Amino acid sequence: MRLLKEFEEKIGYHFQDEKLLEQALTHSSYANERYLGKLADNERLEFLGDAVLEIVSSDFLYHKFPKRQEGELTRTRASMVCESTLAFCTKELELGKYLMLGKGEEQTGGRERKSILSDALEAVIGAVYLDGGFANAKEFVLRFVLNDMEHKQLFFDSKTILQEYVQGNCGGDLSYRLLHEEGPDHDKKFLVQAWIGDRGYGKGSGRTKKNAEQEAAYETLMQLDIKKKK
Repeated sequence: MRLLKEFEEKIGYHFQDEKLLEQALTHSSYANERYLGKLADNERLEFLGDAVLEIVSSDFLYHKFPKRQEGELTRTRASMVCESTLAFCTKELELGKYLMLGKGEEQTGGRERKSILSDALEAVIGAVYLDGGFANAKEFVLRFVLNDMEHKQLFFDSKTILQEYVQGNCGGDLSYRLLHEEGPDHDKKFLVQAWIGDRGYGKGSGRTKKNAEQEAAYETLMQLDIKKKK
């Protein structure tokens, strides 16, 4: 399958058992529509990948920050592997392009839905672990999840960092304005823009206003070229 090969090239890992990769990219909606059975989607691989991600990220943070206490390490890990941050990590891989979705999910923007993207990324981690062992799974996590820590931390701390910057450097107040809202109550999508005083800056979208505001804050930090303080 051409898309599977293309994705393998993108991640730099070639599966011995391509069925594992295919399953990792198979959403439950696709499996249900084609009557493939309850075990054909990526949920079991997601379960496994989540555990691999936790041990790799814990080991990474333990050695990177030798003077941080347990509580701070736990909070940092939680932020780094939360839904929004993992979905942010998938942008480099264009993961949404390779997902197998049911028609309903396809039509309602499933390829951009943070929950689907983050779950699929964990499933891919699980698939790499089963196919190539822990060392290959660790390499994948380090390359695509724990890389570029400065921007990852900037992303998940974006609202706080932007608020502190505005309070210390700007005359106006920081606010988030809802530009657009669509979808039924159980599947909302919000488009939000960050404003400083009477000027609009970065925009963000998400299934919740909080996620949309986080993305808008990050885009604003990029526009203003603000970095996270050490």
